[in-house]
Amino acid sequence: MKLYMAPGSCTTGLHILLEELELPFEAWIISIPAGENRKPEYLALNPKGSIPTLVLDDGQTLTDYVAISYWLACRHPRARLLPADPLAAARVMELLVYVVATVHGQGFARLFNAEGFQVQGEAGEALRDQGREIVGKAFAILDTQLAEGYAAGSFSIADPALFYVEFWADKLGIPLPPKLATHYARMRERPVVQRVLREEGYR
Repeated sequence: MKLYMAPGSCTTGLHILLEELELPFEAWIISIPAGENRKPEYLALNPKGSIPTLVLDDGQTLTDYVAISYWLACRHPRARLLPADPLAAARVMELLVYVVATVHGQGFARLFNAEGFQVQGEAGEALRDQGREIVGKAFAILDTQLAEGYAAGSFSIADPALFYVEFWADKLGIPLPPKLATHYARMRERPVVQRVLREEGYR
């Protein structure tokens, strides 16, 4: 398989999942600032021009963190990345989608790319403040929903997603509420996470 990714981005979560499953894959680095996601050869794989993109062994492609992580969980059921109980599995997906769509897609997107949200009369700093507010409120909600240990009680596809937004918060000096801080520390203790961070250039 081939994972089109950018170190330190949301693709770090998928990098963790692939390593946890011990799946062989090639990492292809895409520089969004350099516009590599808009080149014809990449758009042929992913017309949305987004990351991540996973090219499967048979040449088919999957895009979007939620879709790829769900496929990995279903493809490798023995890893128990999703609970067997349908309601418990739905709870994992509920948390995962909230992290990707709201914490990342609404909050951190404003912090990292305020220009993409600007409309006439809105200043970038105001949008970044709005992003911090969105992240703070979402973290408070997640802290009330988080199980002890990991997002579902045991390691699941939601945990690497939660980790990458916790990682961003750490880098930006955004405080984590108690349960998220515990989760972040626990994830950083995992050998695979430590290896992935080293591979992506973080100490």
